[in-house]
Amino acid sequence: MNIRLACVLMLTAMCVSLVSSADNEWQVLFDGKTLEGWQLTNGQPVSKGWVVEEGCIHRASGGGNIVSVGEYKDFELELEWKISEGGNSGIKYRFTKGLGPEYQVLDDEKHVNGKNPLTSAAAMYAMFKCNDQKTLMPVGEFNQARIVAKGTRLEHWLNGKLVLETDTSSDDWAKAKAKSKFKGKQGYGEGPGRIFLQDHGNKVWYRNIRIRKISQESK
Repeated sequence: MNIRLACVLMLTAMCVSLVSSADNEWQVLFDGKTLEGWQLTNGQPVSKGWVVEEGCIHRASGGGNIVSVGEYKDFELELEWKISEGGNSGIKYRFTKGLGPEYQVLDDEKHVNGKNPLTSAAAMYAMFKCNDQKTLMPVGEFNQARIVAKGTRLEHWLNGKLVLETDTSSDDWAKAKAKSKFKGKQGYGEGPGRIFLQDHGNKVWYRNIRIRKISQESK
């Protein structure tokens, strides 16, 4: 191999490495000071209801659902959430055409949805319940959420524990979908789409929101 070819191959490898590294870098979705990077589902700026308070995105009053400006398909999302007493909210992902799997945000003790495992905190709303690793912090304290979407695999984490995992290509997914209100919705959960924070009429706080894109090859 001549020197010129060796140099070209080395530079090519370096470029590939840099692209891979950049794809796996964490991106801050909330700077703790502004709502930059977020918008209403109709694409308009967030003008009311959602405010920045003590380093949190806080749904203080009615303002509608908000979504990230960027779209994501294969990713790892981390954030912290706190719900008001009896409150209900949610984090949807791969959100497109008004639909996306939902990581339920809820006061399990005081909200009626907490009585149903399919609609309780950290469940995939109306699709899959959490396993026995679920440990929820009391109302007024922050919970740590982590959502991993990689190809057909989806994971919900709560306070450091994997509480739910499913595969959109599996029979279990098909059966759960057929029993849900998402029956017949083509492409549901397959992405890409936006990150969605739900205005369900209750006060909720989100903070330390970050995301990184992951490739099919990454572990």
